[in-house]
Amino acid sequence: MSDPSPEANLRLAHELADIADAVTLSRFGAPDLVVTEKPDGSPVTDADTLVEEKLRARLRAARPRDAVTGEEGGAQVGGGPWRWLLDPIDGTVSFVRRQAGWATLIALVRDGVAHLGLVSDPLRGERWWAIRGGGAFRNGSRLRVSAAARLAEATVSDDWLEALARRTPYPPLAALAAGCARVRPYDMPGALAVASGQADVALDIGGGAWDYAPLLVIAEEAGGRLTDLAGRARFDGGVALVSNRAVHAEALAILAAAGPPVAAR
Repeated sequence: MSDPSPEANLRLAHELADIADAVTLSRFGAPDLVVTEKPDGSPVTDADTLVEEKLRARLRAARPRDAVTGEEGGAQVGGGPWRWLLDPIDGTVSFVRRQAGWATLIALVRDGVAHLGLVSDPLRGERWWAIRGGGAFRNGSRLRVSAAARLAEATVSDDWLEALARRTPYPPLAALAAGCARVRPYDMPGALAVASGQADVALDIGGGAWDYAPLLVIAEEAGGRLTDLAGRARFDGGVALVSNRAVHAEALAILAAAGPPVAAR
């Protein structure tokens, strides 16, 4: 059996995002929203679980041989080489508080390589996607990273400010911010700000493979890099350093000199 084309995979990913958007928008702000707590203390809602159930059902029908791993439902074995990674609602805290800042994340990987990434933010009407070798896009417009050549002229994502505000015991956050020209807030994840050329570097700590796999494809197809703190292009290490590529080596050096990461969440 031949593999589906990248374009067919992307069409299915958009279909999955449409399914997710219909659920999340219908449950956003609902007075009967059910919120419970996971073992790690983070919230999960009935919308999270319903989105993932619907996406898994669609994948069973469309791609019965594909494996699926979701944040809420764990891993499901498939008979083929492909695995879908699903985060039904990334930013559940914002969703529960009826605030912007949440999205559905979808990725498709094979042999540890992410081939497709999609981020859907229906509240803001934003959708980001990329397929390997096909470029990265935001609502159909091509994405390109910035041309900043040195950290001294770089803009960083305010994800760090949140971590510093929580007094996380992670000196590299302050060291990296100090080495850049400015820190600015964005209405999107730092990795997407980098992919769109609005920021030059961003750091995220404590996410899962379903968080970072979509961002890796989008960042790379926009001309940037997403790595762990050893400079490896991986999405399952719990850390994501994203840059426009030109400043990546400098950022890695500062982080290495400042000490090991401590989760900021």
